[in-house]
Amino acid sequence: MSSPDHFAVGLVVGSVYALAALGLTLVYGVLRFANFAHGDLMMLGGYLAYFALTGAVVGTRRDVHLPRALDSLPGASERLGDLTFGYGLLVAAVLSALALGLLCIGLDRLVYRPLRRRRAGVVILAVASLGLAIGLRSLMLMVWGPNPRLYVEGVFPAHRFPFGVLLKSDQVFTFAVAVALAGLVYLLLFRTRLGKAMRALADNPDLARVSGIDTERVTVATWALAGALMAVAGVLLALQAQLNPQLGFVVLLPVFAAAILGGIGNPVGALLGAMVVATAQETSVGWEIFGRQLDPTYKPGVAFVILIAILLLRPRGLLGAKT
Repeated sequence: MSSPDHFAVGLVVGSVYALAALGLTLVYGVLRFANFAHGDLMMLGGYLAYFALTGAVVGTRRDVHLPRALDSLPGASERLGDLTFGYGLLVAAVLSALALGLLCIGLDRLVYRPLRRRRAGVVILAVASLGLAIGLRSLMLMVWGPNPRLYVEGVFPAHRFPFGVLLKSDQVFTFAVAVALAGLVYLLLFRTRLGKAMRALADNPDLARVSGIDTERVTVATWALAGALMAVAGVLLALQAQLNPQLGFVVLLPVFAAAILGGIGNPVGALLGAMVVATAQETSVGWEIFGRQLDPTYKPGVAFVILIAILLLRPRGLLGAKT
């Protein structure tokens, strides 16, 4: 791959990170705690779409399939143009977003809200989310096993775009969907009453309550939106890689880096941070250090070096508030 190819792939990966970082920073902005279960919830969203599409769970000797799943519907598996999948995966992604949004609301009611009412500190909430992450990872291992899963199997060609960039149709689709969803979230946050209530609660919770904002309703909406974004990000990520229960923790690190780099709690900053982190990771593959090409396994390290360097200059992130 050439440098333009690495940069283009970085934009695609960055768009997925952006959706995930957007959900993470929304939860942090409203509830003021770092959700360490974010990456595993992303993977659960990908697996829920896989289950809706194929109806497959791991069995004693081989997978067990439900009698009816989306891929059994007429034409559900037929490819949409140059894409590798049919409309069945699109329906599965929507169902996954709805299911994960409801699950996040339920987890908040069962785990986080009781802790908030007991005035638990941010450390307790973070540890609770870490325990939840481990539990979700174990659940995915039990239900779908440790082996990687694919929505569609096979090798598909890439297409040449301007500047000699080679990308697969699924990558272009991923970028377009992520950008469209990020734009819709921006409109929701800055053009609707609910979005203004979210931002008011994030800026000053006490003043928001005194002003008559229904904080419980805003919290529910925040979790639902974050869950939907996590699910879509998980599905889009699985289109670029493979579904793996361990991938959630691997993705969590650059997503956190993106949110912090952009200015934790700032949605626009999360989008910018995600692009910086992902393009730095992908383009670093072509770097030569001491006459040797940098190994791809060092990609996460490159992102964190850039994160530390920027935070030394701007401790609150690229778009973080000065006061």
